[in-house]
Amino acid sequence: MSTLDEHTVVRSPWPDPEIPGSDLTTFVLRHARRLAGEPAVIEGASGRVLTYGELAAGVERIAAGLAARGFGRGDVLALHLPNIPEFALVLHGGLRAGGAVSPVSPLLTSGELAAQLRRTRARSVVTVGPLAEVASEAAARAGVDDVIVLGEPSFDELMAAAGAPPVSRPDQRDVAVMLSSSGTTGLPKAVELTHAALVANLVQMAVPFPIEEGERVLGIAPFFHSMGLSCVLNHALANGGTVVALARFDLEVMLRAMETHGVQQALVAPPLLAALAHHPSVSSFDLSALRTVGSGGAPAGAALEQAVAKRLDCIVGQGYGITEASPLVAVCPLADPSLMRAGSVGLLVGGTEARVVDPSSGTTLPASRDGELWVRGPQLMTGYRDDPEATAATIDEDGWLHTGDLGHIDEDGTIFLVDRLKELIKVRGFQVSPAELEAVLVTHPAVTDAAVIGVPHERDGERPKAFVVLRGPLDNEELSTYVAARVAPYKRLVAIDEVVELPRSPAGKLLRRVLVERERQAQREPAPACNEVGASGAR
Repeated sequence: MSTLDEHTVVRSPWPDPEIPGSDLTTFVLRHARRLAGEPAVIEGASGRVLTYGELAAGVERIAAGLAARGFGRGDVLALHLPNIPEFALVLHGGLRAGGAVSPVSPLLTSGELAAQLRRTRARSVVTVGPLAEVASEAAARAGVDDVIVLGEPSFDELMAAAGAPPVSRPDQRDVAVMLSSSGTTGLPKAVELTHAALVANLVQMAVPFPIEEGERVLGIAPFFHSMGLSCVLNHALANGGTVVALARFDLEVMLRAMETHGVQQALVAPPLLAALAHHPSVSSFDLSALRTVGSGGAPAGAALEQAVAKRLDCIVGQGYGITEASPLVAVCPLADPSLMRAGSVGLLVGGTEARVVDPSSGTTLPASRDGELWVRGPQLMTGYRDDPEATAATIDEDGWLHTGDLGHIDEDGTIFLVDRLKELIKVRGFQVSPAELEAVLVTHPAVTDAAVIGVPHERDGERPKAFVVLRGPLDNEELSTYVAARVAPYKRLVAIDEVVELPRSPAGKLLRRVLVERERQAQREPAPACNEVGASGAR
C-alpha cells in the first residue's frame, strides 16, 4: 500500500472508464460488419479505399495464413510498413492470429532494424517492395527467416492459405503490441503493451477526444508510433471513422488530400502545426471541413495554437502521451472547448491519476509546483521486454510511471509541461536516443569520445547536435556523412563541435546537462561562426 498523502494526487475529472473484456482487434473492428460498405482507410494520395468489410475479411485471411505458417501465441510479427491501408490489415491479422505485433519505422537502416528485430525476438517481418531490401538484410542479420513482402508471392500465399484463424481470441493480459522507446534515458527498449492496456486507452480517449462515425481523420502521424497507431488509426476504426492515410510527408500532397477527402480532424506534431499556421500553401486549399486539430509528440506554445485556430477557423488543442502509457495520459477536451487552456496539454483521461515529484529527492510536491510528473492508470505498459531493471526504474512498486517530464498541474487539474528530465530528443515527434547516436559516433576510428544533445530547430522542434573528442583531424562533413549512413534521416546530426574533453562525473557518468547549459549560453551570446554541418548531414 502507498503511504502517499491523498491530497497530493490529482485525478481525472471524468469517470473511470468501463473497459470491455475484449481483445484489441475485437474492440477496434466492433462496427465492421454494420459498416461493411463504408471506407475504413483511404490512401490519401491515390484515393484507394479499404472498406470495413474488406478490412474485417482481410484480417481473418491473414490470421489464417499466419496460423498455417505456425505463427501464434507467443510469437512476434514485425510490421515494417509506411502509412498504407494494408498496415491495418496486417496489424490486426497478426493480433487475430494470437501473436504480438511490433510496428517499426520504415526509415530505419538495416542495422537499426536488425537490432529491433533481436530486441523483440520477432519471428516474421512484413514489409513492402521499396523496403524489401532493407528488411531482408536486417532479417538475415537478426536470424529471422520469414520475410513477407506486400505485392509479391509471399504475401499472396499468406492471403490465399487454406485453413481458418484460431478459434480462441487472445487473452486481454497477453502482450499485443511492442513499440520502441528510449524511456527516460539510454538505448531503445521494447515497450510491452497488453490488449487490456490498449483497449483501456481507446475507451479513455473517446470522451474528451471523440471521433464520430463517418468522420474523416488525417493519418499523417506514423502508424509505427504510438500516437499514430492508437490515437489515429485504432481510435478512428473503433468509432467507425475513416482514416485518410499518407505514406510520407509532403505538405502539398497532404493539403490536397485533406481538401479532396474532406478531412475533419487532424492530429499532428508541432512542426506541422507551425506549417498550418504559417506556410503560404495552406491558403491555396479548401480546408473548411476541418473542425479540430490536435497536437502531440512534443509541447507547442499557446501562440502557435491560437495562430492555427484563427487561420483555419477550427478548435486547436494539445495532448500528452508517452509510449509506456499506450500512449494518452492527458488531452485538451476538444469535445468541450470551454474547459481548454491555451498552452496546456489538458486534463487527465478517465481513470488516470498524477502527482508531481521533486526529481532530486523523490518527495511529492504540491501539484502547482514544477516537478517530475508521475502517472498511474489502466493504460500503462507491463514493462520493457527482457529488461526488468529498466522497468523497475520506470514503474515503481505502487504502480507510478515516472515520466521524466517536468510540469505542474493547476487548481482545475490542467497539466502544463515545462521541460524534460529525460535525455530523449524529439524530432518532429520522433524519439531520438542520444546514447544510440553516441554509440554510432564512437565507432568511427577518429572519435575517442562523444556526447549528443538536442538543440532547438525552427522546422523540426529539435535536432541532435554532437560534441566529439578526436584522435586526429577529421572534417565535420565526413563525420556527419558517416553517421547519416547508419541512422534514419530524422536522427541525422544538425551540427558537430570538436571539444578537448567532455564533462563527466568522478564515476565517469556523462554530465549531459552541462553541455545543454553551455549550448544555451552560447545561443545567448554572439557566435563567431556557425558550425552547422552541410546539407548531406542536416536533411
